[in-house]
Amino acid sequence: MTAVPKPPTADPYLPGHGDASWSATHYDLELTYDLVGNRLAGTATIRAVAVDDINRVVLDLAHLRVQKVAVNGRPPAKWAHHDHRLVLNLRSRIAAGEEFVITVRYSGKPRPVVLPHHGDAGWEELDDGVIVAGQPHGAPTWFPCNDRPSDKARYAISVTTAPGYAVVSNGELTSRVRRGSGETWRYWQAEPMATYLATVQVGRYRVVDLPPGEGPGGRVPIRAAYPVDATAGFEASFGRQREMMAYFTSVFGPYPFASYSVVVTDDELEIPLESQSLSTFGRNHLTGEWSEVRLVAHELAHQWFGNAVTLREWRDIWLHEGFACYSEWLWSDASGGRACGEHARHHHRRLAGLPQDLVLADPGPADMFDDRVYKRGALTLHALRRTVGDESFFRLLHTWVSRHSGGTVTTGDFEALAAEVCGRDLTPLFDAWLRRPSLPDLPA
Repeated sequence: MTAVPKPPTADPYLPGHGDASWSATHYDLELTYDLVGNRLAGTATIRAVAVDDINRVVLDLAHLRVQKVAVNGRPPAKWAHHDHRLVLNLRSRIAAGEEFVITVRYSGKPRPVVLPHHGDAGWEELDDGVIVAGQPHGAPTWFPCNDRPSDKARYAISVTTAPGYAVVSNGELTSRVRRGSGETWRYWQAEPMATYLATVQVGRYRVVDLPPGEGPGGRVPIRAAYPVDATAGFEASFGRQREMMAYFTSVFGPYPFASYSVVVTDDELEIPLESQSLSTFGRNHLTGEWSEVRLVAHELAHQWFGNAVTLREWRDIWLHEGFACYSEWLWSDASGGRACGEHARHHHRRLAGLPQDLVLADPGPADMFDDRVYKRGALTLHALRRTVGDESFFRLLHTWVSRHSGGTVTTGDFEALAAEVCGRDLTPLFDAWLRRPSLPDLPA
């Protein structure tokens, strides 16, 4: 028996997802995808450990048809799949702390799930490929899972599809094998990952490795996949990707994963997509303008803030988006653009003219992706920096990542660490910025 892990938390922002009585430790996904018919066939092998004594296991799986289920190699006593929930009644009780293995074979035509407030997310068929946007509820559209951000696991992802298409997924590409009419791409994500950050991108892409750079950030392998005719646009928007990596490594600490990948789809996307060790952009993000370059910085920063260090509950979304937004301003300053303070003053004036009805530490499911969460979150960090000084502020960011990388966190965790690292009581500052809807003044 293994030590009982911290149980996945129930999340009021995304009810009806996940099962708090068990925790996944490893997903092995063997997928075959037919691009012509948009048909997915998969086998998921999930290694898990019981948090409580359990007689049943519940997984999330949307739209796809389950063909066979086993727990520890045997069929469960009974199982049912409805309303995007796969319920397995076990033959015998599994004790808290005991490891077990779930195997699910499934198939069908994957499509996004649509939820109030959050729109659609998940596996989406493109004109000539696939994009998977998992945040916050899209993972169950392509594999059975314990769908909570608090439940991180390691992943082996194998995708077989038609030759001529590149497959990009999380982590390291461990093999690429062509057999007959199919080509299989295998990826291994060694660092723990939340379900919504798992992804697969498929397209007719040119795949290149960016040249190495100087310093620790320069040694991080960076791979890019983009349409063959988009080379000039890619250089315009991503030409300084290596410099961004070096800069963020200097201010946030070592890059938290073995490599980084960037995918540019042949389609236009409303917003880029963050995934662990991977970011996805649309062709419309290749203008080279600051409005697009800032998004390149934003998504890279999420590798530290959101992917390595992940919220435990969706109410704490500012710990992702506020930090990534502030990283845009930091890069602007460091790269010769508008100073960080100028960005802060501009967005403070803008927020002052908007409704003052959002509480940053608990914005509610309808407003969790409201732009005010992003900008007020960034302003909170700027106010903190102005209050404690650069030395303490950047030491705090380093410590935040090094202490919590691979885990999940809350706003309270950040407040406690800020007080510890900065050596002072910061409760009045955090109360004003995080728990009251009115917009505070920026510190001088």
